Amino acid sequence: MVVLPGERVPIARLLAFLEYGERMAHGCAQSQAVLAPDAKERRFLTTQARQEAMHAMVFRGAIAWLAPRHLGDVPFLPALEAYRRLLTEALERGDWLESLLAEQVILEGLGEAILTRIECGLEKRQAPFSRLRRVLLHQEEAHHEFGRRVLERAMAEGSREREALRLRSQDYLALTESMVLTLCDLFHTIEEDASAWAADVRTFLPPWLTT
Repeated sequence: MVVLPGERVPIARLLAFLEYGERMAHGCAQSQAVLAPDAKERRFLTTQARQEAMHAMVFRGAIAWLAPRHLGDVPFLPALEAYRRLLTEALERGDWLESLLAEQVILEGLGEAILTRIECGLEKRQAPFSRLRRVLLHQEEAHHEFGRRVLERAMAEGSREREALRLRSQDYLALTESMVLTLCDLFHTIEEDASAWAADVRTFLPPWLTT
C-alpha cells in the first residue's frame, strides 16, 4: 500500500473516529432490536449489531498497522458526544423513529459518505483487502437503506411525526457538520475538502427531510 509517511497518522485518526462511530452504532442497534415492532426488523438489527462490532475490529486493525502508537487516539469531538447523548435519550424514551433517523439515516449516511471517499483514496494508494472493504461499504449501505425504508413506510402510513422528525433532524445534521469540520486539519493533511465531506451526508437523506 502506497501511503506517504505524513499520511499515516491523519488516516489512522480518521479511522479512529469511524471506529468510535461503529461502536456507538453497535450499542444503538442492540437497543433498537428491543424496540423493534416486529421479528423481521429485530433480526436485521441483531445482524447489524454484529456487523458494526466487526467493522470496529477491522478499523482497529487498520489503525494498528498504520500508526500503532495512536491506537485508541480518537480525535476530541464534543459534537460526537453531544450526538451520542441525543441518540441515547431517544432510545431511553423508546422513540423508535427518532433512533432510526439518528442512527441508520443520518449517522450511517455520514459513515457511508466518508467510507466512499476513503475508498477512492485507498484505491489510489493501491490498498490491500479490496474485497473486505467492499463488504464493509455494502453493509453500511444496507443499514442506511433499512432506516430509510422503515421511516418512509411510517410516513406513508400517515405518521404524525413527520414534521417533528424533520425539525429534529436539523439538530443531528448540525452536529455531523460540526464533527467533520472539527476534523478539517486531518482532511487537509490528506488533501481532502472537509466541507465537501460535511455536505455529502445530505445527499443520503430522504426528500421529505430536506424539503
